[in-house]
Amino acid sequence: MTGAFDGLVAIVTGGASGIGAAISARLRRDGARVAVFDLAPDGADADLAVRVDVTDDASVRAGVARVAAELGRIDVVVNNAGIGAQGDVAANDDAEWHRVFDVNVLGMVRVARAALPHLRESPAAAIVNTSSIAATAGLPQRALYSATKGAVLSLTRAMAADHLAEGIRVNAVNPGTADTPWIGRLLASADDPAAERAALEARQPHGRLVSADEVADAVAYLASPAAGSTTGIALAVDGGMDGLRLRPRAD
Repeated sequence: MTGAFDGLVAIVTGGASGIGAAISARLRRDGARVAVFDLAPDGADADLAVRVDVTDDASVRAGVARVAAELGRIDVVVNNAGIGAQGDVAANDDAEWHRVFDVNVLGMVRVARAALPHLRESPAAAIVNTSSIAATAGLPQRALYSATKGAVLSLTRAMAADHLAEGIRVNAVNPGTADTPWIGRLLASADDPAAERAALEARQPHGRLVSADEVADAVAYLASPAAGSTTGIALAVDGGMDGLRLRPRAD
């Protein structure tokens, strides 16, 4: 989709590493000017890198205002910033539940809310929220994380309904287990990292981890004007994990 974003300005939260960095690079290759919001934005592949804390409304509003002032407009918001959590429903205390929801759900609310006045002025406005396979499939030891991503999925659909008449499309991308720094840290902390990686790969029907670039490709489609009739959907990039029920392979 070279040139699909010519003249457009995108904000990518959590855009300095992992999936966010892949999204930022992809949108820039396709012609967008990209502003990255991150707690550690130095070195981001961006036209503008801004230190923004998505749990702080004043920080978010200041970041959005800076993008509008320096890049002149805002057309696309990719709400990608998020943090992980492990354990069953009893594993995390109230403070941790509040902390993860504050980043993963309310962070998206704050950024979208601040950007809405600018998006309403765009001829090609789009919001893409990063949800997860954890929103649509029950995964072990992911109760808190799954709850936040389920909220993101529902929020996406509600936002799509609210803002369609304003010309703003809202969609989500649902990655499977992706080869990201967070997964790398989980694997490094496992008793047997190689066995843990093999188990994660095996539970996805195509037999490997999802790449950050594959998620970025999906986000680029959803955010592109080429997807003008696509809104309120969650695009799975999970190797078939959510929808397929394959028979065991014969030895």
